[in-house]
Amino acid sequence: MMDSDDLDNSGKHSGITVSPTWSTPSPEHLPGHENTDLLTTHEHRDLTRGLHQRHISLIAIAGAIGTGLFLGLGSAIQTAGPAGALLGYATVGLVVCTVQFALGEVTALLPVTGSFVRHAEFLVDPAMGFVVGWNIVYGNWLSIPAEISAICVLFQYWLPDLNPAVWIVLTIVLTFVVGMALVRVYGEVEFWFALLKIVFIVFLIILGLVISLGGVPGVPRKGFQYWHKPGAFVEHIGTGDWGHFLGYWAVMSSAVFSFAGTESLAMAAAETRNPRQAVPAACKRVFWRVLVFYILAVLVVGMLVPSTDRRLNGWSGTATQSPFVIAAGDAGIPAIASVVNAVVITSAWSSSNQALLSGTRVLYSLALKGQAPKVLLRTTAWGIPYVCVLVQTAFMFLAFMSLSNGALTVFWWFVDLTACGVLISWISILVNHQRLIMAMKKQKIPLSELPWHTGWTRFSTPAALVLSVIILLTGGYPVFTKGNWSTSGFVSSYLDIPLVLLAFGLWKFFNKTSFMKLEDVPLREALDDYLENPEEKEPASKGWRKVVGILWD
Repeated sequence: MMDSDDLDNSGKHSGITVSPTWSTPSPEHLPGHENTDLLTTHEHRDLTRGLHQRHISLIAIAGAIGTGLFLGLGSAIQTAGPAGALLGYATVGLVVCTVQFALGEVTALLPVTGSFVRHAEFLVDPAMGFVVGWNIVYGNWLSIPAEISAICVLFQYWLPDLNPAVWIVLTIVLTFVVGMALVRVYGEVEFWFALLKIVFIVFLIILGLVISLGGVPGVPRKGFQYWHKPGAFVEHIGTGDWGHFLGYWAVMSSAVFSFAGTESLAMAAAETRNPRQAVPAACKRVFWRVLVFYILAVLVVGMLVPSTDRRLNGWSGTATQSPFVIAAGDAGIPAIASVVNAVVITSAWSSSNQALLSGTRVLYSLALKGQAPKVLLRTTAWGIPYVCVLVQTAFMFLAFMSLSNGALTVFWWFVDLTACGVLISWISILVNHQRLIMAMKKQKIPLSELPWHTGWTRFSTPAALVLSVIILLTGGYPVFTKGNWSTSGFVSSYLDIPLVLLAFGLWKFFNKTSFMKLEDVPLREALDDYLENPEEKEPASKGWRKVVGILWD
């Protein structure tokens, strides 16, 4: 192990040469922004660029394809009907794609550890970077033990008599090992798990179409019969068209959390080879992958199971509640349940690894800017912020709370507090991008000078920002309707909002930070760094690699 302060300033680490640092104008010209240097010596000197484009591309896809896709689509069909669920996921899918394009444009200019957390202090206010960063860290502290608890439930599907503590310990150890290994090891683990999920969701979609279209002997053709009876839309809370709209809106709110994790692909930009090429390319490719996998999956599920099927009410947390499993069982293919359960276990562990990377890199980035203890800057000889990993690992033991009914209730209350953190992160990304566009216009710098820019993001970002804020503020609307009040529902939907605002106000008050003026954003320095330190162009894939690489290139 080595402390980052014990290394020299040669600009090299593990044999990788890095570009010189650049910084913002001197503090005396920017009151309240004394600590906004973006590309730091610590990152150049102590971290290793071990992630490749294929890793980054599939990390993004892995974040989008999770337990929500395999297990959660049934509840969406039940809430809004096949058409309402399809529209809900399509709407959120477009928001996700807009977020990804916005993230890619800013990251191409500022490829730093912590991604949009650090972008916020550069483009908006250090207080915003502080509050968004700690919101992510806190969310990841709780999301990993939540995933571990889910893994225990999934294993109990096969081994109900084995003590769940065994799976908790095993998962903690495996997650810790991946977190402490070379960052490329993490990249490879996520790469192969993402490939597994992609292959399996394609298999389930094809299987669903075969079953629905009468391709299984003895099973009648279903087609779109469930769109006619019980109907394409389901009334939710209200009646008539209003009830149909409320069902669609309820699905859209819950769909946000199915897509959680896609934004973490840029968290390790400083550990990515050629990040100005790799990250935007990954963000761009998320568009088609997300739309194809999710839209086709929702469409097929709506053809397989009627919205009135009571089995969709299952709260087992295992494969038995998956609409794919329900349909396969009805078609006489019960073995699908075990396969789905196995893939969901890998998805849950993959989510744990992703949350560990995201949480540790954000914690490291906060320490870089003096918003967390400096001891968190210590790294291993191979470039891993090991103190951050140890802190994150300590919170994994909260998973043992799932072994006690009373403690489990408290634990899920804590998890509920982070429920709207996903939307807060997306809003932060969109605000960062909007500020970048406004600053470029203010300083009369053409958008064509950006390392990567897509013209339609000037319009899509503000539209997605408005929609994200509306979803955030209305996501818990059912608790305000007659007879539907739920304290836990209110907490999960809204408590994080005042906590974030309070933390933002306190940091601004005690540290006297100020909003960055558009004319003072050091864009020219960032653009000059991009021009003076060009990345080597990634070689084009050939032969069989080009064919297989269609998933990530």
